[in-house]
Amino acid sequence: MSITEGPPMEPEGSSKKATRHQGHVDEVENQSGIPPATGAVPNPPIDLRHGGLHRGLSARQVSMIAIAGTIGTGLFLGTGRSLAQGGPASMLICYGIVGAIVYVTLLLLGEMATQYPVAGSFNAYAIRFFSPAYGFALSWNYWFNDAVSVASDLTAAQLVLQFWTTWHPWVISLVFWVFLVCVNATHVKAYGELEYWLSSLKVITVIVFIILGIAVNLGANREHEYIGARYWHIDGAPFVGGFGGFARVFVTASFAYGGTESLGITAGETKNPSRNMPRVVKFVFWRILLFYILSIALIGLNVPWSYPGLSNKTTTTSPFTIVFREAGSNVAASFMNTVILTSVLSAGNHALFAGTRVLYGLSVAKPAAQAPAIFSWTTAAGVPVPALLATSSISALCFGSSFIGSGTLWGWLQNIVGVSNQIAWLSIGLASWRFRTAWVKQGRPLDQMKFRAAWTWPWGPPFVVVTVSALILIQGWSSVFPRFSPVDFVSFYIEIPVMSLMFLGWIILKQVVCTAELDTSPPVLPATSTTPLLRRKYQWKLHDIVDTSTVDLQRDEYEEGEIDKADDEEREKRLHGRAGLLWRVYYWVA
Repeated sequence: MSITEGPPMEPEGSSKKATRHQGHVDEVENQSGIPPATGAVPNPPIDLRHGGLHRGLSARQVSMIAIAGTIGTGLFLGTGRSLAQGGPASMLICYGIVGAIVYVTLLLLGEMATQYPVAGSFNAYAIRFFSPAYGFALSWNYWFNDAVSVASDLTAAQLVLQFWTTWHPWVISLVFWVFLVCVNATHVKAYGELEYWLSSLKVITVIVFIILGIAVNLGANREHEYIGARYWHIDGAPFVGGFGGFARVFVTASFAYGGTESLGITAGETKNPSRNMPRVVKFVFWRILLFYILSIALIGLNVPWSYPGLSNKTTTTSPFTIVFREAGSNVAASFMNTVILTSVLSAGNHALFAGTRVLYGLSVAKPAAQAPAIFSWTTAAGVPVPALLATSSISALCFGSSFIGSGTLWGWLQNIVGVSNQIAWLSIGLASWRFRTAWVKQGRPLDQMKFRAAWTWPWGPPFVVVTVSALILIQGWSSVFPRFSPVDFVSFYIEIPVMSLMFLGWIILKQVVCTAELDTSPPVLPATSTTPLLRRKYQWKLHDIVDTSTVDLQRDEYEEGEIDKADDEEREKRLHGRAGLLWRVYYWVA
């Protein structure tokens, strides 16, 4: 039985400035000089029975979705790998740097997602404002990132299970895989509600961990001794592995923070996005940054980088579980491990949802779809089932852990996903740079922007582009020096040549199609000449960078409807009523 929440979204009124229908992503401006390719995959007609995605996610759910995508395996398990490879000081510094970069990136994304809340999010913005060819490569890369993230989370489930037993760990991965596919095959509201409660459990657990971690450090541990900064001064600490170990932590930190950018992917299914997206952007990352920095500081104080089994070929132990065990209770450690297992489930759920929406967005891109039309089909409840099945199938990679070791496989997948997250942040910076340039060049007043992070003007986009580019280049240092490791090097840098080939492939394919069309089209007679008919010529280009002076800045701008206005009025009544203070606390927490 399908769950529905109102009819599929259709355009409201006769306005040409905005559309409420999310069955198609932005129609990309053809600014590259390339004629529309009629031979490309056409956009499928909208089936009235399956009218695209539904706006079924509330601000409460969207906020928790952003948290769920970051407080997961990266924090609970990835910190163990970071501590073992870089030491406590490297971990604290690198997570702080990456956190600052991601916060600025989230603000830049918030500006575009609030103005144009469409399916596809930053992938669509890269196509629209920067380059369709680059957007094509980025979208497929990010879809693969989400699909691999599901495999990574299922592999992490095997690592967590080793705390109790080593009996056929792949079974838990199979059970989780089936459960995640079933949840995502229902209405988007079911996905949002599951994420909300799982994320709430994780937030509560992190708060408990912070309190317990302080107590353990002060003496409430098995030895009843004050720990302080003792583990910062043991052999090899606080910087383990020199510069190579320090640089290597950047990719694990990027893996941990990854998922924040997919906040924009939910824009196409968020109620009242012009109000809710800015609220989410302003508050959610401060909570994440608070949880991460405090948790990481306490991990570095309470767990030595040389702790047995912290991170090796066959296993990775969560520092959270170690701290709970040091508190003197194996029961508490088992509870913590159970929470980590649910967080793995939540992170996989989030990645599967995001990857499905990215593939759907590719299939409905204009003027030419960038994925087969089958992936644009949705159920009456607004679920793109073919895209869901294609994304979930990649998670079969997790079963490779039976042959090469769960710890090793998870490390490789973590590197790939971390670099892909960085490419996504870089692309948000590029799209925002071009978007802001177009807005100013076309003379639109800044006060017409529905949300503007004023303090990031004009340095925000170049800051993100430069810093993320530096991270991508230096973090693989340990794979080259002092000894070259081919496998590690590939996991750090494989996505750069792959994206470059996809970019060039799209450019060449589009122009080959256009050239063939001109060669077979009827000759053209000059307007003021009696000479014979002439054959049109086509000039090849090596790029398709969008012209910021002509890109349409009004199409797909969101216009508030009656439901949105009623939602705002209800919120204002609550905030200014007798229980206004309690409602403010609720909105901040929930």
